[in-house]
Amino acid sequence: MHPDPNPLGYTLEEFDRLYNARASVPDCMPFLEEYADYSAQARAQVPGSLAVPYGSHPDEILDIFPAPAAGAPVYFFIHGGYWRALASSDSQFMAPAFHAAGATVVAVNYSLAPQASLERIVDQCRRALAWVHAHIAQYNGDPARIHVSGSSAGGHLAGMLLAGGWHQAYGVPASVVQSASPISGLFDLRPLVGTHINSWINLDADSARRLSPSAALPAAGCPILVAWGEHETSEFKRQSLDYLQEWRDLGFPGSGLEVAGANHFNILMQLRDPDSALARGTFELMGL
Repeated sequence: MHPDPNPLGYTLEEFDRLYNARASVPDCMPFLEEYADYSAQARAQVPGSLAVPYGSHPDEILDIFPAPAAGAPVYFFIHGGYWRALASSDSQFMAPAFHAAGATVVAVNYSLAPQASLERIVDQCRRALAWVHAHIAQYNGDPARIHVSGSSAGGHLAGMLLAGGWHQAYGVPASVVQSASPISGLFDLRPLVGTHINSWINLDADSARRLSPSAALPAAGCPILVAWGEHETSEFKRQSLDYLQEWRDLGFPGSGLEVAGANHFNILMQLRDPDSALARGTFELMGL
């Protein structure tokens, strides 16, 4: 973790702008509608088990699309929405491409802020991963080949699954994540404390550090692909680049990918195209 949460000396107003993902594109709604529309198409195309519970709360569900054959790698995807929007039902658009490549796809649902704290959301994602590790063989998945991915807030949550020190309490091996691809993620939450975003995640200096993937790097790291769009804000790019460098500095395998022409929202459409750089890089890590 960078010793200074504001190494470039931004004002609070500048931070507010640079972490406002929606303001980085003229209109993000068409992209969000694409998530839902293409996910509906995916449900029509690929047989799946929807709303499979991983916990007792109604929000604690998984949408699972089993691979065509047993022993398949698992693509475990956590949606974004700045921890306060979207759902697993908006996050299935990659299922046809990944199913065709031979993977089991899992879209994760979690409770949203501000009704749920970020601590609770992290806990839900860890319990979801533990459930998948224990049960995914029933859906043709190999529990030793789980690839974790997520976008934006989901990239942060993927980072919290890559973090060290939590596994024993959840009954999973430290190697539960075989590889990962955080996309447009947030890995150091300290810059958010003074921004409008904190009105729904309610962090202070201590919780922002505790819930930052950069502050909880593991003792042993799996291969990762960190991706971001060409048209992200400078802070979203810096977050990805800093996390990737910290990962590599520990001797862990990692690569970066800036997706040409992509913004914070439409970068995910790359996952629908098996020939895209993001999909190919993910398939390679998954052994597909």
